Amino acid sequence: MRKLTPFFFIAASLLSCEQNTATTSNIDVEKNKKSEVKTFQMAPAVMPEEEWNVAFLIVNGVYNSELVAPMDILHHTVFHTDKGMKVFTVAPSKEPITTFEGLRILPDYAYEQDSLPPIHVLVVASAEHSMDSDLENKAMIDFVRTKGEAAEYVMSLCDGAFVLAKAGLLEGKHCTTFPSDIAKFREMFPELEVHENLSFVHDGKMITSAGGAKSYDPALYLSELLYGKKAAVGIGKGLVIDWKPEELAFFVAGQ
Repeated sequence: MRKLTPFFFIAASLLSCEQNTATTSNIDVEKNKKSEVKTFQMAPAVMPEEEWNVAFLIVNGVYNSELVAPMDILHHTVFHTDKGMKVFTVAPSKEPITTFEGLRILPDYAYEQDSLPPIHVLVVASAEHSMDSDLENKAMIDFVRTKGEAAEYVMSLCDGAFVLAKAGLLEGKHCTTFPSDIAKFREMFPELEVHENLSFVHDGKMITSAGGAKSYDPALYLSELLYGKKAAVGIGKGLVIDWKPEELAFFVAGQ
């Protein structure tokens, strides 16, 4: 996997859903604004030589935005590059999953009984119980740990970061989660380097996101990382998103 040069970019004109949070960051934001702002530069595109499989873990109570936003982005890669992504859903069983908002979904695979195709990207969307009872689901946590360790990239949206942390995938990594849950995240996992006031954080193969409407950002970022700027801009246009990563606040660390 390519190593990326660490950088921390905060646009002065950024207006984000996190701006009203009252807690302070582990990162000295004001210092970084003055001394560590760097011109945004994406590493050369990876350009996978084969179609990549993207598994979306879904459980009852999953939130629509954190599931559908990255799925839309990553699915549309097939229209902008020769070797795009094949997306599918994975749940504990083949029983219908009901999202928090009431959407009913038939999972493509059941991790408790099916043989799954290789997973290149594992996406863990936030769900109603991502911070409590879902973390006690040993089978699910084991699935996330095993498949996450084998994947090329792992992405969480919103409180999906709690699941990644419980699975041990964020040890020694920089990360983030839903703005109002930052304090609880730090309390539950005090060993983690948790950032706030950011859209997403990328460390190694782990990409964690604030979620909500920001869930489009890390998916477009990954699309550009893999398939290049032209593909990411094209995907954005298809969904009426003006993809300008230089105007986002995010953090990328090298392995």
